[in-house]
Amino acid sequence: MLRSMTGFGSATKTVDGCRFVIEARAVNGRYLKCHIRLPEDFHGLEQGLEEIVSRSLDRGTVTVTVRVSGSSPDSGAALDTAALDRYIEQIKPVAEKHGLSIQIADMLELPGVLISQVDDASRGRVVEIMHKLLQQACDELDGMRSREGETLQHDLQGSLDEIRGALEFIQERSPVVVKLYEERLRQRMESLLSTVGGTVGDEDLVREVAVFAERSDIAEEIIRLGGHLDHFQELMDSDSGDPLGRTLDFLSQEMLRETNTIGSKCLDSDVSRRTVLIKGAIDRLKEQVQNVR
Repeated sequence: MLRSMTGFGSATKTVDGCRFVIEARAVNGRYLKCHIRLPEDFHGLEQGLEEIVSRSLDRGTVTVTVRVSGSSPDSGAALDTAALDRYIEQIKPVAEKHGLSIQIADMLELPGVLISQVDDASRGRVVEIMHKLLQQACDELDGMRSREGETLQHDLQGSLDEIRGALEFIQERSPVVVKLYEERLRQRMESLLSTVGGTVGDEDLVREVAVFAERSDIAEEIIRLGGHLDHFQELMDSDSGDPLGRTLDFLSQEMLRETNTIGSKCLDSDVSRRTVLIKGAIDRLKEQVQNVR
């Protein structure tokens, strides 16, 4: 079963008056790339969080956002008076110019004014909480990827069926194309030779038809395109759990290459219409597999 690369998961927990919220968002990405957004007080914890993401997810661009509000009894903060003085020095002229008052409570929200003072035991407790919440968020995200993957697989299956139907028509039509060419060639030759009293030689006709048949032979391309369709189908139906997006993208490119060759070799209007239809379905495949994990 396919999995999408996009998804969202979140987890929340309140411990001793301190509320932790962790969100994990994933979008398309060729490889796994992780961005961690932490409150200023918890910088330095990124590596452990990235390891959890790498164990849980294997492809996509993942953004993890951690928000912490409230305070726990075993945490505290020290006032950086130098930083506060610098803020006041810059803000005071603007406040006086516009008749505004400076609120100390608002000043305390500015970056660097309050310095967190958390002992090692409390910091270890915070790390444990964050790791558990992030694992929950990643599990929820992966579940969403699975649900979206089902929709993706349904859409991809529709495009595959459309391609297979058009290919079957082309396979049945290709021998007819040679026969129609032989008939048209015979009519043209008879028309030209009738003006000089000549007749059409079967040997000459057979030679010309053989050259045309060889030049327009698309049997190999039909077999290869059918093989790519079978391989694509097998991968979609696989339960291996392996990432498939890049392989499916490669197969769709190979399908397009074979279809272009069929269109250039078999100059028949009915075949041309089917190759246009196939190329449109392949374009949809290529667009859809960009979101397959």
